[in-house]
Amino acid sequence: MMPYSPPRRRLRNRLMLAFAGFTALVAAVFALYVVLFVYAVEDQLFETMLDREAAAQQAHHEEHGDWTTPRDGFMSIATTASALPDGIADVLREEPRRREFAGAEGRHYHLRTLPSRDAGEPAAWLVAEVSSLLVVRPMRAQIVRLLVWSGVAMVALALLLGGWLAGRITAPLSRLADAVGDATPERLPPGFAAGFPDDEVGVVARRLDDLIARVRDFVEREREFTRDASHELRTPLTVIRTATERLDLEAGLSDAARRHLDHIAQSSRQLEQTVALLLSLAREQASPESEIRTPVLPLLERVIVEQSPLLEHKPVEVQVDVATHVFTTLPATVLNILLSNLVGNAFAHTRAGHIVIDMQDSALRIANPGGDVRDVDFEPFVKGHDSSGFGLGLSIVQRLCERHGIVLRIDSRAGQTIARLILPAG
Repeated sequence: MMPYSPPRRRLRNRLMLAFAGFTALVAAVFALYVVLFVYAVEDQLFETMLDREAAAQQAHHEEHGDWTTPRDGFMSIATTASALPDGIADVLREEPRRREFAGAEGRHYHLRTLPSRDAGEPAAWLVAEVSSLLVVRPMRAQIVRLLVWSGVAMVALALLLGGWLAGRITAPLSRLADAVGDATPERLPPGFAAGFPDDEVGVVARRLDDLIARVRDFVEREREFTRDASHELRTPLTVIRTATERLDLEAGLSDAARRHLDHIAQSSRQLEQTVALLLSLAREQASPESEIRTPVLPLLERVIVEQSPLLEHKPVEVQVDVATHVFTTLPATVLNILLSNLVGNAFAHTRAGHIVIDMQDSALRIANPGGDVRDVDFEPFVKGHDSSGFGLGLSIVQRLCERHGIVLRIDSRAGQTIARLILPAG
C-alpha cells in the first residue's frame, strides 16, 4: 500500500483561484462598461448639441433659403464636400453613414448632414470640432490606470476572502483526508467522525467511520479464520506425514506399497506448502519461500504424473518439450500450484488428441484441443462442465500471477486452448 501524501491539487487553492478568476472577470466587464459609458455620455452630449443646432439651421434655411452662422463657435457649415476639413470628404465617400471623425493634430469632429429644400441642390454639413471640449479622451490614461489598479485591488481582496472562505470550507475535508489517508486494515482510526460538523462532510465522515468499523470487524474475523484454519489444516497434515514416515520404517512392504506411500508423503508435503502459501496470500504477505532457482522440468513432470488420473480412459497423448536448463526464480510451491491448475485444466477439458507442453519465445506453453476459456472463468466458484473441482483454480492462478508479476495469457481459437506462462527467468 502506497504511503499517504497530500494532494498536489488542493481544493483550497482551486477555490481561491476560482474566486480570483471570477473577480478578475467581473472587474474586466465592469471596466469595459465604465469606458463605454463615459464615451457614450460624452458623444451623446455632442450629438444633442448638434441636433439642436441642426434644427435651428433647418428652420432658418426653410425661412430664408440659406444657412446661418452657428451659435456655438466650435461649429461651422460646409456647403460642399470639398469644404469639409481634414479629409473628411474622402472618408465619407468610403463610409457615407459615419458621423465621427479624427483629424490631424489631435482634432476631433462630429458631423451632421443638413438636407436642403431643393433635392437637386447639394446638401450642407454641420461640422463640430470638439477637440477643446473633449473630457474623456484626455483622461483616458488616468481612467485606464484607475480601472487596472482597482481590478488588481479587487483580485487581491478576492484572494484574501477566497483563502479565508476556502479554508473554512475545506478544513473539515482536510481533517477527513488526514484521518483516513494513512488508514490500513491494521491501523484504522476509530471514532474519528465525532469532531466533524453536521453537514455533508460530517455525513461522509460518519459513513466512513461505520465502514471502517465493519472493515475492522472483517479483518479481525479474517485473522481468526486464518489462525484457526492454519491450525486445523496443519494438524491432520502433520499426522499424515508422521504416519507415512512410520509406515516407511516398517519391513515387509511391497515395492508398489512403498511407491504409493512415497506418493502420499510427497503429496502431504506439497499440501503443507500449499496451505502455507494460500494462508500467506490471504494475509497479503510475501511467499514463505525465498527466491531460489527452481528447475521447471522436474516439477512439471511431477505435476503431469499427479494429474495423470484425469487422462484415464481417454485417447490423449502428452508431449513435453522443455529443456533441463530452464530455471525460474519462482518458489517451487507457487510454480507447483500454477502448473497443477493449468495442466489439470488441460487434462480435464481434453477428451482426445494431443496435449503439447513446451517452451516458445521464453514462455511455457500448454496447448490442448477443446476448451473455451472466458473472462468469467477467472472468477471464484466458476467452473466448466468437465471440471470436478470447486471453480477456484483459475482464480488462484490469477491472484498468484498478479502477486509475483507473472504474465499469463490464455487464448481459445480454432478448437484449441493455449496457455502461455512467462515465468521470471532464473
